[in-house]
Amino acid sequence: MKKKLISSGSTFEAEIGYSRAVVQGDWVFVSGTTGFDYDKMTISEHIEEQTEQCFKNIIAALANADAEITDVVRVLYIVPQADEFKKCWPILRKYFGESRPAATMISAGLADDRMKIEIEVTALKQNKKN
Repeated sequence: MKKKLISSGSTFEAEIGYSRAVVQGDWVFVSGTTGFDYDKMTISEHIEEQTEQCFKNIIAALANADAEITDVVRVLYIVPQADEFKKCWPILRKYFGESRPAATMISAGLADDRMKIEIEVTALKQNKKN
């Protein structure tokens, strides 16, 4: 099985040397994804809006891998301020309320002080499209 690399077009990928996602067989590994709107290269000041943008970015990466958000089996949330994580719960339920992947949340610093959340997912394609 050949590995497929997926890019979002973010300058960070080329500068740092990583892919937005990697597809290996039916598995899709999506890198830690922040709330940057890559079309505008802007980021909101609010964790809720950043979380929503994270999901837009993740869904786009999954689509490029012929996968869907419901294929996510594992998720990692990283937030610099643990007390802000609860603000994200309604958004997390919106996307994962039915599929309920295994999840971990850690509190740690992120690469840019404007970032309030980073989300990494692993998906196993259920609807074989390739």
